[in-house]
Parts: sequence; structure tokens; C-alpha cells
Amino acid sequence: MKARAGASGRAAGLSGRGRAGEFSGERAVSGINPVISAGAGVEPPVLFPFSRAGFCFPEGENSASRRFKGTVKSVNSGQRRCDLRRLVDALPEDKIEAARRLLEILLVESGELLPEGLVERLSLIERIVDFLPDGVLAVDREGRVVVWNRAVEEMTGVRKEEVLGRGEYAYAVPFYGERRPILVNILLGNGKEWEQKYEKIERKGQVLIGEGFAPCAYGGRGLHFWTLAAPICDEEGNLLGAVQCIRDIGERKKMEDELRHWSTHDALTGLYNRAFFEEELRRLEKGRSFPVSIIVCDLDGLKVVNDALGHERGDELLRRAAKVVAGCVRGSDVVARVSGDEFAVILPQTDRKTAEEVVGRIIEAVERDNAQHPDFPLSVSLGAATAEDASRPLREVYAEADDAMYRDKLARGAEPHRAIVRVFKAALAEKDFVAEGHTERVKELACMLGKAVGLSRSNLDTLRLLADVHDVGKLGVPEHILFKPSALTGEEWEEVRCHPEVGYRIALSSPELAPVAELIRQHHERWNGRGYPRGLCGEEIHILSRILAIADAYDAMTSERPYRPALSHEEALEELKRCAGTQFDPRLVEIFVRLLSEKGET
Repeated sequence: MKARAGASGRAAGLSGRGRAGEFSGERAVSGINPVISAGAGVEPPVLFPFSRAGFCFPEGENSASRRFKGTVKSVNSGQRRCDLRRLVDALPEDKIEAARRLLEILLVESGELLPEGLVERLSLIERIVDFLPDGVLAVDREGRVVVWNRAVEEMTGVRKEEVLGRGEYAYAVPFYGERRPILVNILLGNGKEWEQKYEKIERKGQVLIGEGFAPCAYGGRGLHFWTLAAPICDEEGNLLGAVQCIRDIGERKKMEDELRHWSTHDALTGLYNRAFFEEELRRLEKGRSFPVSIIVCDLDGLKVVNDALGHERGDELLRRAAKVVAGCVRGSDVVARVSGDEFAVILPQTDRKTAEEVVGRIIEAVERDNAQHPDFPLSVSLGAATAEDASRPLREVYAEADDAMYRDKLARGAEPHRAIVRVFKAALAEKDFVAEGHTERVKELACMLGKAVGLSRSNLDTLRLLADVHDVGKLGVPEHILFKPSALTGEEWEEVRCHPEVGYRIALSSPELAPVAELIRQHHERWNGRGYPRGLCGEEIHILSRILAIADAYDAMTSERPYRPALSHEEALEELKRCAGTQFDPRLVEIFVRLLSEKGET
């Protein structure tokens, strides 16, 4: 059923429910039936949401009426075409189909034939455009705004009532803070020189696609956007205007920036990574930044800290070292983590003398940091080298600095050992794996016996280091086993018997402790071959391990343990003598007992 609007300007509904709506001369709805009122959520009088001169991109009112008449005929003949549909067709592909399914509405003035149900769906097109997640705006051929959806309102803070019908680039102000062409204007042939203002821009047929940044959007927070502009044409291909879709890609840009950042930075320390370091070397070789100096910094004992105390403690050392080194150089210098325990610094326009001064500053900064962390100190080895001009590849300079670092490590002798020992002592004490003062007492007793049997100074130094770290393997034994007050089960004994092997692996992983790794593994072997872990006997066991075993056993017997009280000095000596020839080297026990008797231990 169809009806024609009367002379009074009324448009009759076709559902048989009576009057659908009445339009005043100003296109205000003066009457509306219950179906439309409920569906659109409005009561008269209300301004008609879409003017002919708005969505139809007219050259004038008369041409708008002519096009509407032709459109109505097309709809009635089943072709379902309208100027609004051209607007939807110009949207990005991922939005078109949803809009097309809902776009079954024509805007007409009174006196035209209306298809059944048209008026009831009058507000759908506004809702379609308004609730698209992307911003949608459109201008006519003269650059006047005819569409401004809710997403654009949110981006700009400007309501559509304030901007519809405005031209002369006023709509660019809430995006850019100035009147300037935007993509729809460029598409229409205005302001082509503004293309360079976009980060990316490309033309695909009649469509322009770009990316850019609008600094004034979102109240000055700014908007990273992807945008598409497409022409709006009539059935004959005449240009009526253009539509622009604006998509907020802030989260995508943030993710891209993060990916770009972490492609050149170390995730743990925040410093540059090896790839960026090498790229910077290649770049500087072609530049004018000579002299260029390079400093290499190695974090002593990191692997053994990781193995013994866990990677969390090792990571703590790395972050502290990174902060110390970065704090000693200029912001323009490159500080990179180039391997697990090694940092490198590139110092452009820096001669050798200045580079050595930087090395000195790093050493002082490490000392200040260690004063704040006495139980978990940093120990670093440093080397520097300089290229005075471009005649030397910077890779060679880097290798020279690395060699200098290793020479520094050797020259510092026992200093790296002492730093690692302090770390282990603190860790063992923190977990209460050994009685207070146990390590120092064992070291004193072992050195007393070592001197008595004529050990060299070098062997005595090794014996001291062994005494300091012989218990490191206990860090791998669960606390509930070490401190169990009752007898251990067979499985628990197996856990305990593994600690010399664990200590061996820990020490072997560190250049500083490697000299005592095998000695740690042997310190629970027995003279009669019934010890662990390998069942060595007699002089197969290193003399330093045999000495340590006696000193360790004596101090253990005279110290209180969770599972037994302490023995007296005399009781401990008697036990040593009883086990001489089975557990201990009998000759060494004899000398040890005599020394303690002469010393008058009580």
C-alpha cells in the first residue's frame, strides 16, 4: 500500500497506522506516530536529523529535490539507490556491509511517494554513522561540513551542531589548531602541498589513504590516526563532495614504538643491545666523530652468581652495573649490553686520555655503589681503546678494548675472587647454612695445618679461597633437609651427598673460582675410598681437600647443630684420631692434633 502526502505537507505512513509525521517549513517534526517515537526515542517538535542540503551534497535546493524524486523512483523500482548509500559505499571496506544492511532509508520532502516502513526507520542512518567506531566526516564540493559523527565529536570535543555547514577549513582547527586542508580537501584538489604533512600518504585510484598525527585532538593529548578519503558522486559520476574516515591508531602506534624500542634495546637493563651497538660502529666509521673511544666493562662472577644464587640475584647485579656505567658517560654516548656479562661504551669525539678518565669515574662509581650494598658487591673489569681517525676499523678498536679488559682482570688478581666470596658468604649467612664464623674458623685452622706441612704461598692462597667457598654447594640443598632435627632419610642423604658436585659445577662456571672447583668436589672424599661423590682414596684426594676436610670436621663437631649438641675440644680431637686412616689422612690428623694441643685449644 502506498499513499501520497497531502497539500498540507503531511506524510502518511504506509503501515495502516495513520499519520507517520508532519514536517514544518523548517523541517521540524511537528507530529510523529508511536512507532517512530518508540524506535527513534524522540518526541516532537524535533529538528529533522538530515537536511536535503546536508547528506545529498547539492549544488542547490532545486537540484536536491530533483535527485530525491529520481531516487524515490529508483527505490520503488527495486534498485534501492540513494545519495546516502553513496556515502556508505565510500566508507572503508570493513564497515560497508554492516552499514548497507541497515541503509534502507530515503530522505524525502512532503509530496513524494514513501515506501512502506520508511519513516519508522528514518533515524537508522544517523545511528549507523554515529555509532561507527571510526570517525566519519564529509564535506560538499565547496568544502562545507555535511557529516560529523559521534566518534569525530569525541576526537575533537566539537559537537556536530557547531560545525555542520561550516567551511573554510574551520573543521581542521580542533585537530591541528589552525585552518588548513585535510585529506578530503586534498582529494577535492585543494591544498595538495599539505600532503607532506602526513607521515604516510598513498593514492589508490580515486581514494587517498594516509597516516598522521593531530596534536590538538582529545583535548591536546593528540591523536595518531589512519585515514581514508573517498569521493561522493551521483549516478552520472558527477562529484558531489568527499567523505573521510578517521581511525584512532594510538594503541597500534604505541605497540609499534615499543617494538621498535626493544628491537634496539636490552629488555633487562634498558641499555642498547648488541645489534644497535654494531650498527653504531658501522655508522661512526663513515662519519666525522673521530677520535672514537670504546670502553669494555665485564661484570665479574655473574655466571657463578646465577648458578649459585639464582638469576634474580644475577639480574640485580646486571641492573646495578648498567646504572653505574650509564651514569658515568654523556647522554650522547652509546652504552650497550653486548653479551650476558659484558657492557660496551662508544665515546664519539673522545681521545684516549679522556676515555681513561671515564674508566676512573666508573671505578669510583662502583665503589660508591658497593658502599650501599656491602653484602652484594659489584666487581668489574675495564678496558679502553681509541681510534684517532678512520684508518682503523672500529671492530679492531673494540677487540683491543676487550683485550685490555682481560688484562685488567688478571692484574687485579684476587680482587674478583674476594668480591664473589663476599657474595657467597652473605648468601650462606642469609640462609643460615653455616654456623656464624664457621668459614673464618675453618680457614684459620686449614692455613695453620697447611703452613705446618710446608705449603707454598700460592697453595695457601688457594686453600684460603677453598675454605671461603667450600660450602657453596649447600645453596642447592633444600633448607628443610640441612636443618632437619631428626635423622635424614635415604633420599635426603642423597640430596646432601650431591652438594660437593653442585659446588664443583658452580665454581667451574666462574673463571674466578675455577681453580678450586675440583677441590670443592673432593672435600667429602674419605681416605679409605668410601666418601663421596667419586669414591677417591688415599693420595688420589688432593692434599688441600684433605686438609680442609680435617679443619671442617673439627669445627663442625665443636659447633652446635640442630640434630646434636656441640662436642668439647677433647672429644673432637678423640673423634679425629678415631677416624684417622678411614675418613682422614692419618699423617695430617697427627699433625693437626699436635698443633691444637700445643696451641692449647679449649
